[in-house]
Amino acid sequence: MTLALICGQGRLPRIVADAQSQRPLVCVLHGFEPDGLTADLTFHLETLGSLLDTLKSRGVKQVCLCGAIRRPPIDPTRLDAKTAPLVPRLQTALTSGDDGALRIVMELFEEAGLSIAAVDDLVPDLLPVAGVLTLKTYAPQNAVEARMGERTVAAMGARDAGQACVVRGDSVLAREDAAGTDAMLTRLARDRLAGSGDFLSNPINAASDMFGGLLGDATDWLTGGSSADDGGILFKAPKPAQDRRADLPVIGAGTPDAVAAAGLSGIVIEEGGVMILDRARTVARCDALGLFLWVREKGG
Repeated sequence: MTLALICGQGRLPRIVADAQSQRPLVCVLHGFEPDGLTADLTFHLETLGSLLDTLKSRGVKQVCLCGAIRRPPIDPTRLDAKTAPLVPRLQTALTSGDDGALRIVMELFEEAGLSIAAVDDLVPDLLPVAGVLTLKTYAPQNAVEARMGERTVAAMGARDAGQACVVRGDSVLAREDAAGTDAMLTRLARDRLAGSGDFLSNPINAASDMFGGLLGDATDWLTGGSSADDGGILFKAPKPAQDRRADLPVIGAGTPDAVAAAGLSGIVIEEGGVMILDRARTVARCDALGLFLWVREKGG
C-alpha cells in the first residue's frame, strides 16, 4: 500500500478513496470522522509523530490531506515521545492562518519521506473546465460582481483569511471567516428573513409580499425549487499564493440551497481552483432553484 488519506470531515475523503484502483490506508484525525468511510487508523494531533512512523512501516510513500478539520488544542497528557519534538512547530501551525498551518503540517510529512498528493491529482474530474454548467446563465451585472469578488478574495487571501465572499451590486455583503462558507451563507439567510418586513408597520407592502410569496410557493411546488432572488453572487476561489496540494475550496450539492436561501442569483467559482463534489446533483439542484453556476477563468 503506497497511498494514505489523512482525513477530516465531509464527503471528500470517501470520494477520493472510491476513485482509487486500490483502497488507500484511511487515517482519521480523532473527532473529525469522514462521511461513509471507515478508518483504518485513528490518531490524535498529539500522536502525529507516531503516525508518521506507522505510515512508513506500512510501506506508505504518498499521503493526501482531504476533508475538513477545526484546530484542536494540544493536550499535553496525550503527547507521546515521537511527537514531543514536533510540539513547537505544531503550536506555530495552530496559531497561523489556514494556509500557513497546512504548510507546516505538510513539511512534517515531507521530512518523514512522504510525498503530498493533491486531491485533484487523484480525482481530476473534481475540477470543472470553464463555462456555465446550468440552464440559467449569468447577467452582465453578475460579471461585474464576479470581478469584485475576485479582487475581494485575493485581498482576503493575502491575509490568509478565507476563500469566498458574497457580492451584490457594488457591495461586498459578506466575507468567509474561519466558520466557513456555509456559516456565512446561513448568516445572510437569517439576516434576510429578519429584514423581510413587519406586517403592522407596513401592511400594504407586507400583503403584497405575502401574495407574491404564495405565488412563489406555488411555483416552487411545481418546479421543486425557488426562482426568487435579490440578486448577487457567491464567489469562491483559492488564495493567490495557496499551496494547492491541500485545502482547495469546494462546493457541493448543499451549496445551491444555501445560496438560494441567502437570496442570491448564482455561484461563481474560479476555473482550476474550486472543486465540485457530486457535480451532477449540484448542477441539477441549481437548475431546480433557478440559479446559475459559472466556472470562470481567472481574470475573466
